[in-house]
Amino acid sequence: MADDGHSIFRQAVERPDDHIDLGRVALIIGREEYPTLQIDTYLDRLDRLAATARDRAGDENSPYRLLAAINYVLFTQEGYRGNRDDYYDPRNSFLSDVIERRTGIPITLSVLYMEVARRIGLRLYGVGFPGHFLVKYSGNDEEIVVDPFDEGEVRTGDELQQMLDSLYIGKVVYQPELLAPVTHKQIIQRMLYNLKAIYARQANYRKALSVAERLVILDPTSAPEIRDRGLLYLEVERFPEAMDDLETYLRLAPDAADAEKISEQLANLKKRGARVH
Repeated sequence: MADDGHSIFRQAVERPDDHIDLGRVALIIGREEYPTLQIDTYLDRLDRLAATARDRAGDENSPYRLLAAINYVLFTQEGYRGNRDDYYDPRNSFLSDVIERRTGIPITLSVLYMEVARRIGLRLYGVGFPGHFLVKYSGNDEEIVVDPFDEGEVRTGDELQQMLDSLYIGKVVYQPELLAPVTHKQIIQRMLYNLKAIYARQANYRKALSVAERLVILDPTSAPEIRDRGLLYLEVERFPEAMDDLETYLRLAPDAADAEKISEQLANLKKRGARVH
């Protein structure tokens, strides 16, 4: 099933960025955990949330009115919340679970928020703000920054600095450049980074490997992603694949800071192979 899941994922992301269906891809990520997941069922759920928000907004199309309608439906009516109690639960990274459980982490709640907004004609952009994913509206010389993890609160520059201070102890200064929009592929990549880190924290290397394989599909020339996949192949004792990836990493990044360490691991792998044969 994993190969099939990876094939579906590849088909969904190997296209121009503005043609990527973000909600669908976010749901496809969950197919590895839930092989029988009915993606269209959850897309219908997004459609229904959007229809309710559209009815709430009535004939008004101002961004503030549409944002208020989305906030009411998601956070007041449906009860969506940021999961502060169990932030590292893998379910927070699966959009289907977020829809069902009405809780998630900043990036999955942001994808939910963006997908509902898109369906009612409001274009929002993902923002890879340091340590905390956000969304924003840009238009008519105004910018509205929204925090879906905190019930759709609109964030001012001062509040964004406070967020940075709480995360980086005053070492990062807020600048407008930190609100630069990210692409759909970058959003998917960040979702996968989170999930890979969670599985690695749990020492669930097989699941971490499956995520790493999708990250390489997203960016086949990324030396760090190829290295990480190779190291995970090593953890699950798939030694030929590990050797191929680590050799590729050294070829792509011969001057990397960890090149010597990776070379040593590769040499040990080759010795192991020689003993086996």
